[in-house]
Amino acid sequence: MKKELNDILACPICKSDLLLTINLEEKDDVIDGELICQNKTCNLKFPIKDGIPNLLPPK
Repeated sequence: MKKELNDILACPICKSDLLLTINLEEKDDVIDGELICQNKTCNLKFPIKDGIPNLLPPK
């Protein structure tokens, strides 16, 4: 996932901003990390694995 993509992403549940946490990156690409919803009541976490963010809502 490109880092600048985080500027246009929002939580799929509450539409709040997402905080990008990076565990592994290569140049401008995030390979491993997570996106964390900034809404304190939602506070969901969405993993990034192999450069692909999983923004599917939890069941």
